[in-house]
Amino acid sequence: MTESVRRTGDASPEQRMPEWDGDHVRDAASVDVDGELLGVDPSELGDEDLIREMQSLHRTRLDTLRHAADSALANHLRRTAELETEYLARHPGREVDPSRLRDL
Repeated sequence: MTESVRRTGDASPEQRMPEWDGDHVRDAASVDVDGELLGVDPSELGDEDLIREMQSLHRTRLDTLRHAADSALANHLRRTAELETEYLARHPGREVDPSRLRDL
């Protein structure tokens, strides 16, 4: 077990981030220190831009989780939640690959 896990117990990154509040992100987390918005509102993105933004976040996920400052990880979590929530709102009946399902 690593030292950081021992210090924080079994808390997930979301539980350790002060900006994260359970299943949603506090409104203040969407604004940086200077009061500027952090990223374009996902509802204003076209489908291609939304997908591109999600791909970028997923591509940098492990590096951010392992090496970024807590504030950067909190921003990453917030932005991922915003973009994925928007995607699911646009595609509630998204195609599910049968090979990804488990037998019950």
